[in-house]
Amino acid sequence: MAKLATAWAIFQGLLLEALPFLLTGVCIASLARWLAPGGAWLRQLPAHPLLGPLTGAALGFALPACECGNVPVARRLLAGGAPIGTALGFLFAAPVLNPIVLASTWAAFPNQPWLLAARPGAALLLAVLLATLLRLLPEAELLDPALLEERRLSQPLTQVGLLERRSGLVGAIGGTVQPVKVPRPPFQELLQHGSREFLDLAALLVLGCAIAATVQTLLPRSWLLAVGEAPTMSVLSLMLLAVVVSVCSSVDAFLALGFAAQVTPGALLAFLVLGPVVDLKLLGLFRVLFQPKAIALTSAAAAVAVLVLGQWVNLMLL
Repeated sequence: MAKLATAWAIFQGLLLEALPFLLTGVCIASLARWLAPGGAWLRQLPAHPLLGPLTGAALGFALPACECGNVPVARRLLAGGAPIGTALGFLFAAPVLNPIVLASTWAAFPNQPWLLAARPGAALLLAVLLATLLRLLPEAELLDPALLEERRLSQPLTQVGLLERRSGLVGAIGGTVQPVKVPRPPFQELLQHGSREFLDLAALLVLGCAIAATVQTLLPRSWLLAVGEAPTMSVLSLMLLAVVVSVCSSVDAFLALGFAAQVTPGALLAFLVLGPVVDLKLLGLFRVLFQPKAIALTSAAAAVAVLVLGQWVNLMLL
């Protein structure tokens, strides 16, 4: 019964922490859908392999949402026809580059200036790497089928054929593409769409929080922190801890402060960089964006990159 009570308490904490940010993200996505129903401005974002992810990451400075809230916004970017690299750059970098997370990191570690620069820098580097890697996959193998169909509806006919659209003729006369002005959706339709999206994401979030709470209960943190002084094992243990605890990036710096003196610098940075990109609750939310193959590739590539980064930091600072 004690473990069950612990798991329930952890589950409630994770869910209550993440839900406000998820709701914020859905509201931002719905607002974007109302302000620019055709998504024309999204297609004007840069598609350059480097400039695209950097532009997407820069959007994170203006949005006060953690990784949970960024998922519906990234989905809106992709559905509206934004370049893949730009949307992925936002998805992976914005959870660390947003103003709330930057402020919380500074508040938790005011005496460690290297960390204040290393965390956003590492997050940006990781986002560019993941965006570049995932762009190598065809869209049909990368994106969830429902999202892919919605995205193709927003693409010009010069890029996506009618059969791929799975819809009737849209703006094509005499072989040329005519601009089609999409009217703003009625408020009731916008509310229904946003509510449905929030409930779908909330269901996945509940599942992810339940898994994270169960694993946390069965795998005590003390086991992971016991190897805190070992250069390699400390990085691996803190990476696993970041995935398991699944805490939002807006408060993870304060959690890390509690064991910062027990672990190596590289392990501390690994915890703060990997968690906002891959954790147990996020893996469920990613299902509205990616195919399982892409989720597995994201997890593996992020883990390898953060491990190498943590090892390099230990080599430099120890």
